Amino acid sequence: MEQMQYNLLFRWFVGLGIDDPVWVPTVFSKNRDRLLTTDIARQFLAAILADKAMAPLLSDEHFSVDGTLIQAWASMKSFQPKAAPSERVAEAVSGAEPPVGGDASPGGDDGASPAEPAASGEAGPGRDDGASPAEPAASGDASPGRDAGASPAGTPVAGRNAEVDFHGQKRSNETHASRTDPQARLYRKGPGKEARLCFMGHALMENRNGLVVDACLTQADGHAERVAALALIEPRAERPGRITLGADKGYDAEDFVNELRSMNVTPHGAAKITGSALDGRTTRHAGYAVSQRIRKRIEEVFGWGKTIGPLARTMLRGTERVGAQFTFAVAGYNLARLPKLLAA
Repeated sequence: MEQMQYNLLFRWFVGLGIDDPVWVPTVFSKNRDRLLTTDIARQFLAAILADKAMAPLLSDEHFSVDGTLIQAWASMKSFQPKAAPSERVAEAVSGAEPPVGGDASPGGDDGASPAEPAASGEAGPGRDDGASPAEPAASGDASPGRDAGASPAGTPVAGRNAEVDFHGQKRSNETHASRTDPQARLYRKGPGKEARLCFMGHALMENRNGLVVDACLTQADGHAERVAALALIEPRAERPGRITLGADKGYDAEDFVNELRSMNVTPHGAAKITGSALDGRTTRHAGYAVSQRIRKRIEEVFGWGKTIGPLARTMLRGTERVGAQFTFAVAGYNLARLPKLLAA
């Protein structure tokens, strides 16, 4: 909002004249909430694609699809065991939120018992660490990186931001949920990768100039990419001729390939080395090799969205709000590409 007071580019983008008054922050915040909780993002993307200048740039026969992970605005500490229905009712009635690291002791909010003496006797004058002036505490001097919420013995204690050790615990989406963003899911991108709380964004790209023609966002799971791909390509499959859909090996599944063929869509996904659902009927044609080469351009969309755009880690919560942000980001990618494409 501060930039709106003196930055002419910002004023031009939102339609304000040089002398027009700027909205108050409260109005801006309310309008932002309306923007991220409605279908305006999809209408904005559709309006860009419906422009007359866009028609020569778009292909209506050849497409590519892929998905990307968007890290949720929630920490791993918020991923806690799901409470039983009776516990949720009790928490709602009391209005209290249980601590992350365990139950706090009744003596205070740092987990230390009020009657617990210091490790080396009475605290000296002017000292608050429980150690005498002549000798350090039992656990030694605190290191620079040590959390103030830890006990003198170095064991994690309860508190607002207590230390939590997840090693050795079995944590899954069936038994745990994030208290910060319940719609985020714990997901691992591949073998050897760390699991994170995230969402999964999906984009459908036309193959002529690599522009995004549709997008959506879902919760992260192993079937989300294929389910979203069917939903994105189905409206464009309602035509007399066949269309093609390029994808990576994650889409090489028999049920997905059969569903595409029933919709008059030729699957141009990357074939697995063993157990592939694709055969020579598809892979022998020259168009298959072209689709496999062009489909990789969709990674440029995700790369732009995570470096220039806000998709590396969203600051919003919930699939609806994060989904609107994802759609706005891919629409922004299209706008960034248009000047060069229209000038060519």
